Amino acid sequence: MGMCSHYKRRCKIRAPCCGDIFNCRHCHNEAKNSLETNPLDRHDIPRHEIEKVICSLCGTEQDAQQYCINCGVCMGKYYCAKCKFFDDDITKNQYHCDECGICRTGGKDNFFHCKTCGCCYSKEMKDKHRCVERAMHHNCPICFEFIFDTMKDITVLRCGHTIHLECLKEMEKHYRYTCPVCSKSLWDMSKLWSKIDQEIASTPMPAMYQNKMVWILCNDCGANSHVQFHVIAHKCLSCKSYNTRQTRGDTATTCSSGVAEIVS
Repeated sequence: MGMCSHYKRRCKIRAPCCGDIFNCRHCHNEAKNSLETNPLDRHDIPRHEIEKVICSLCGTEQDAQQYCINCGVCMGKYYCAKCKFFDDDITKNQYHCDECGICRTGGKDNFFHCKTCGCCYSKEMKDKHRCVERAMHHNCPICFEFIFDTMKDITVLRCGHTIHLECLKEMEKHYRYTCPVCSKSLWDMSKLWSKIDQEIASTPMPAMYQNKMVWILCNDCGANSHVQFHVIAHKCLSCKSYNTRQTRGDTATTCSSGVAEIVS
């Protein structure tokens, strides 16, 4: 068994579920959920049920605690007795959140626990974010990794939904500017809407479409509008957004493809 790629520590854990020894819970989960593992045997470790650890220095198996009972080595400068979690890198400013039930990084003084969202957010977001019940208790809508206890950076969208920061950046590369969960715009798109206004004004409509009217639903404000059909996009009469979809007409469409072409 090599060095742990997730944490710096001086102990290994014995998994209470299968009895095997691993560097950390992430090492266990990666091994036990790999493609080489029989699908019937795949599982995650019950992290709060860990009881036994093995000192990396002397090999003594013992109850989870910060200092080895045999050689006295500190097995982790940060130790959480509730999570049975060890980490030597205290620059992460780890802290245990009783309401989340897990340890988090970034410093307790810099975060608050939102009871509605069921997770910790930066204090800069207090009274400024849109609450979504159990906001992080789901898989990332792009990569499908469980977000609540992920080790990757997370960002909160304007709509309140959460996503991995790297997944959001990947969406931007492919000109996707709406939430993959609720389809609301990711940020203020007014400059793009002005650009689309100019594009529509300079694009003459074929005679066959000049009198065609369609109903659209705005993904941003939820309003329904009866507007003139256009091949590029349809503008919400309520909030002026082009993040809309056609709900009634000859062919149901969205403006996403047209927006992507204009952005590119």
